Amino acid sequence: MRRGFTMIELIFVIVILGILAAVAIPKLAATRDDAKISKLSANVSTLLSDAASYYTSQGQTAWSNANWGQITNVELYTDKKGTSSAKDTTITDGVVYIVAEPGGDVNSNCFDINVTSDGNMSISKGEVTGNAVCDGAWEVAGDLIKKHSFGGQRINR
Repeated sequence: MRRGFTMIELIFVIVILGILAAVAIPKLAATRDDAKISKLSANVSTLLSDAASYYTSQGQTAWSNANWGQITNVELYTDKKGTSSAKDTTITDGVVYIVAEPGGDVNSNCFDINVTSDGNMSISKGEVTGNAVCDGAWEVAGDLIKKHSFGGQRINR
């Protein structure tokens, strides 16, 4: 008597493994998107916290004397595709971006960050449309998408 599996038994095992893979792979992709959403919303919150800490340590928002690398470790980019880091960019050089997919072929800026000389920082939605990751991040970080004041005329010393 020969030992081993018949061809029918092997086919059944392969079919069962295929069904399990068909169920598991979409859930894995959704989990990755959820992780990206959490990361983006945490980056916005961290950026605001870092900017507030910088304001506290300097006693003013001397944005013109700093670059983004001195204020935060959040990955910020000077272009909407996320190919050019803003780490060594002076903070007053214009808008910087938090992107969903750094280095991609298309614009993936989920959040636009703009500062003004009077100590304000504006967080706004990026121009991306139809991106599930950005849509989720906007929903989670919705209360942070606004103008934030760290100094200016309404702050008394």
